[in-house]
Amino acid sequence: MINTGLRLTFFLTCSLSLPIVNSSFAQQVPVTTVPLTVTPVKQPPPFWNEIAEFKHQDSLQRPPSGAILFIGSSSFRKWTNVQSYFPGHTIINRGFGGSTLPDVIRYAGEIIFPYHPKQIVIDCGGNDLASSDSVTATMVFNRFVRLYDLIRSRLKEVDIVYISIKPSPSRTRLMPKMEEANDMIRDFMAKYSHAVFVDVYHSMLDSKGQPMDSFFLADKLHMNEKGYRTWQQILLPYLDK
Repeated sequence: MINTGLRLTFFLTCSLSLPIVNSSFAQQVPVTTVPLTVTPVKQPPPFWNEIAEFKHQDSLQRPPSGAILFIGSSSFRKWTNVQSYFPGHTIINRGFGGSTLPDVIRYAGEIIFPYHPKQIVIDCGGNDLASSDSVTATMVFNRFVRLYDLIRSRLKEVDIVYISIKPSPSRTRLMPKMEEANDMIRDFMAKYSHAVFVDVYHSMLDSKGQPMDSFFLADKLHMNEKGYRTWQQILLPYLDK
């Protein structure tokens, strides 16, 4: 048996031999802080959700090549039954949002080239003018030429139809710019083969030169069935067989 006195002596000896940490030294030890880096969430470009939905639809049922492709803004987006207006033609409708010409250019790789269309019908430009008072008719014209050249770079023989910027009761203040942009685009298209300008603008005006309310929904911007029937009658002769 170990003597109790010896055990106490051994414990005291070991305890006294342990190193003593100076509290002031511990406080002086620098603490390294790691900065917190927050990576911002990248926002998708405008209308990406609609483009993604088109891609999803295509993955479920691929549209046929050689169809007539409608591209542009909400006048086409809301024309959900456009195929029934042109039963003798195969229509792919890729109108989206309140798109501008730069939006259509941005998504050309998703909504134009994959379909290998025989004809492309464009309705776009009005939202460009409405987006800012700083946007001029010349700017809209230049944007259209960029889109036209982009299409031609890949689809050299495809027929391109541009529907004039339409007048609407909610945008009467923009009508002078609309007319100017329409005139420039019409003159541009007249220089080329496989290129057509379709004037819907003047068919939508009354005897006083104002947009007819009877063509429009309550918002006085988007068309009702009567408006689309008017477009059908004007556009039909220009669609490829």
